[in-house]
Amino acid sequence: MSVIQDYLTKCEGIIETVKKQESQIATAARWFADSILAGRMVHVFGSGHSRIMVEEMWPRYGSFAGFNPIVELSLTFHNLVVGANGQRQAMFLENVSGLADRILRNFDLATLDTALIISSSGTNVVPVEMAEIFQQKGIKVVALITKEHSEASITKRSDHKKLSDFADLVLDTGAPVGDAMVKVPDLDTPVAPGSTVGGAMIINSIKAQVADYLTQGGHPPKVLTAGALVGTQRATELFEAAYDEHAHRIARMYAKVGVPSYVSEEKNTNDV
Repeated sequence: MSVIQDYLTKCEGIIETVKKQESQIATAARWFADSILAGRMVHVFGSGHSRIMVEEMWPRYGSFAGFNPIVELSLTFHNLVVGANGQRQAMFLENVSGLADRILRNFDLATLDTALIISSSGTNVVPVEMAEIFQQKGIKVVALITKEHSEASITKRSDHKKLSDFADLVLDTGAPVGDAMVKVPDLDTPVAPGSTVGGAMIINSIKAQVADYLTQGGHPPKVLTAGALVGTQRATELFEAAYDEHAHRIARMYAKVGVPSYVSEEKNTNDV
């Protein structure tokens, strides 16, 4: 078997792992659809290369508004590798306690919101604290991890808790310990990660099911769609409508930031 065949065969195994989680994926999609139908958002966060999964959810072709992609450049800007804004700094910062709280301080969170936190190891401090804060605020948390890798990894927290300890639902990418799946002859360490494959399948399975739930609920999403499929005019209309919807939804996330709860309650009473 060639190394290419080896990798593709292992990807087939990942597909089977994802298939076995259909009911859990549907549950996550139900929670997310409920948030979107309520006019709120699904907060999606990942540090490091987990950023890939955040942007896979929204915005891209085949996606729709309702998701708040939280991507911190200081944690995810990898292409320079070394020097200013290098990978060493990003890997350091994703284990700085308190940063998650500073990030979420920017949003007016509500219990109708939901959250999807992506971390293959489930051990870095920032994503774990993200999940912890969301749960403290009564927000349902879905964790997307690599189960075998997370179980074999050492948490960076002093209390030994991992992302899965602050999740209402845990989904597994199906990749192996260490993520890399292929052993090359005469090379002592494996190559070719698998978590991105499983993660992308789970993200898009959730997305498809959320779209189904929204449509069944009488609110079909405005999907970013290629002009090659629906024509230039229709594609432009969908893009503009989807971006406008995102703007309106995200505006609600900032509406009462920093406003004491008693002031908000008094204003709501007066508005009625």
